[in-house]
Amino acid sequence: MDPGTRTITTNLKTTIPWTMIALRALGSPLIVSGAKRGWPGIWLAAIILVALVDDIFDGILARRFHCETPTLRLSDSIADTIFYLGVLAALWLRTPELLKRNWILFAALLSLEAARYVFDLWKFGKAASYHSYLAKAWGLLLAAAMIGVFALDSLRFMIPTALLWGIIVNLEGLAMSVMLPRWKNDVKTLSAALRLRKQMLSEEPALD
Repeated sequence: MDPGTRTITTNLKTTIPWTMIALRALGSPLIVSGAKRGWPGIWLAAIILVALVDDIFDGILARRFHCETPTLRLSDSIADTIFYLGVLAALWLRTPELLKRNWILFAALLSLEAARYVFDLWKFGKAASYHSYLAKAWGLLLAAAMIGVFALDSLRFMIPTALLWGIIVNLEGLAMSVMLPRWKNDVKTLSAALRLRKQMLSEEPALD
């Protein structure tokens, strides 16, 4: 393969994960618009399913194409937040009574999300991007619950569970941000964050 063709191929591979992240963020206004316009629930569920598959494979492709960077991972986290805020807005438009019955959990989740962003911006100058195992499980749980509600008008019992799990995930993320002296992406567990903290502190120059 000649250098010009190799460069084009490399640029194309780099573009694919970024395009997938952007499409997931654009799914937020799409699902809100669909809920407002009265689209069938199966269509709304399909948007969530496509976004879930997109979220799984953008990271896989980024690692395969050797273009995974902290900026890409941060953008991935931001796109997730934007999309699922849209999903919650669509749920409010379609079945407001479901969130009203769980308003305490809903308010606690949104408050913790906001608090985390403010704290991370204050401490690191940008949002955190930990992609922990608990967060990955929350993504699957939330997607399953929302698909069930929109497509089947069932699995409503999973909504409070998903909201509670989201609160736990945000508490974990906040604890990681408190522990870590510097920004670091892809911290999978609290124990990993503790090890990173010790490593980062040991690397800092000793004060006279």
